Amino acid sequence: MKTTRRDFIRQTAMSAAGLGLAATLPEYLYADTSKELFFKIAVSQFSFASQFWTGKLKSLDFAAKAKELGISGLDYCSMFFANKATDAQYLADLKQRAADNGSYNLRIMIDGEGVLGDLTETVRLKAVENHYKWIDAAATLGCPMIRVNVEGDGNPADVAKAAVDSLGRLIEYGKKSKIDVIVENHVGISCNGAWLADVMKQVDSKHCGVLADFGNFCINRTKPKTNDIAGYMETKCLEEYDKYKGITELMPYAKGYTLNRTFLAKMATTRRPTFIRCSRSLSNRALRVG
Repeated sequence: MKTTRRDFIRQTAMSAAGLGLAATLPEYLYADTSKELFFKIAVSQFSFASQFWTGKLKSLDFAAKAKELGISGLDYCSMFFANKATDAQYLADLKQRAADNGSYNLRIMIDGEGVLGDLTETVRLKAVENHYKWIDAAATLGCPMIRVNVEGDGNPADVAKAAVDSLGRLIEYGKKSKIDVIVENHVGISCNGAWLADVMKQVDSKHCGVLADFGNFCINRTKPKTNDIAGYMETKCLEEYDKYKGITELMPYAKGYTLNRTFLAKMATTRRPTFIRCSRSLSNRALRVG
């Protein structure tokens, strides 16, 4: 399905849950609305997290749900089918559901499989091994990439060294099935744009890049009360990295971009230059990569 500027404005406004975002978009997005956007839009399975957690939706329903929004690109979350990574029949069914709804499988976002920047080597290598099955699952689904996290505690340089080694191992494993590995500024130190950009520079592989999240640059947050996703979702950000600086630093390595609901809501209540600055970062990078 082809997406025009008019479609994007409608979908973006809808995702902001009626917060009036469309009225804050810069005028140039409205110009020549018959032209296609210079990027493709995918929806994250996490956008419907509460429905998946409660069982109202199953992962097999994801493609049909995305189709209701007029979006054909699918970003799967491993947490919602964590025990199905090696289930060949389930993965075949998931792939067929995507085909039946005219969707394409973009990537699997991996969480909860261990810390790729852990400074204890045995722990870290176990985390690397835990990710292999998801590379295989991505290949089965026809996804060209997986998204991983590279957080870790300790000296930033040491964590970076550990992360580079982990990513190198995943890239090498992914080569056999042509699956790329991308990293999101998502947790802890990875939300420091300069640090993550340096990790990418050290990895130096065309098969690795970043999923740049415009609204996820919290480098210090409260400790979760429970060691799970529910506990993490209840935490609060105490210190944020400069998002404009971060996006600029990550652009040279970006293989995708994320605009989450929180960021969109902020844009709806922020002066226009805020949105324009982020939009130009995206547009300029897109032009450079062709």
